[in-house]
Amino acid sequence: MNFSSACFKASYGTFKQLPPPEKAEIAFSGRSNVGKSSLINRIFGRKSLARVSSQPGKTATINFYELENLYFADLPGYGYAKVSKTDKKRWNDLIGGYLSDGERDLALVFQLIDFRHPPTKDDLDMIEYFVECEIPFAVVLTKADKLSKTERASRLEALKTELPYFDDLTLIPFSAVTDEGVDRLRSIVEEIALEEN
Repeated sequence: MNFSSACFKASYGTFKQLPPPEKAEIAFSGRSNVGKSSLINRIFGRKSLARVSSQPGKTATINFYELENLYFADLPGYGYAKVSKTDKKRWNDLIGGYLSDGERDLALVFQLIDFRHPPTKDDLDMIEYFVECEIPFAVVLTKADKLSKTERASRLEALKTELPYFDDLTLIPFSAVTDEGVDRLRSIVEEIALEEN
């Protein structure tokens, strides 16, 4: 796959605006500022395909990207406190509507969690939701470069009790700085693309 040929397709701010699905989709989910845009840019080897913002809660839409026979959906970050109740409700309806839409061919969700910290309640709720709804997902542990070897070992040990279903999870440490995890993420995407052919 020529990852750098991915292109931005469209943004949608409400569930009703979402077009009917045409291709299998891979979604990116995670709390605000967990590094979704940076991860998307690294996978596709592009500096600014997805806009990176230092201001949490900036992405309030589902942004779709296209590569060959797949769509990629960048879901709005959740869990940012300084957002109005109206915005929060719209985001919840948008994310919830997208994930529960039985019409969509959702091949996989990359669930991003900041490696440096225990998963938030929202992170755990998302994992429970994926399991309940039988949505395939993999956990991407972002900002891996910010941990020393000792800190990393201790966080991995802690995750065994912090994450439900730990033994059954696919965990991918990732860093947008060192490119750790990029090859693994790309190979997962390529596998899905092959299955969809």
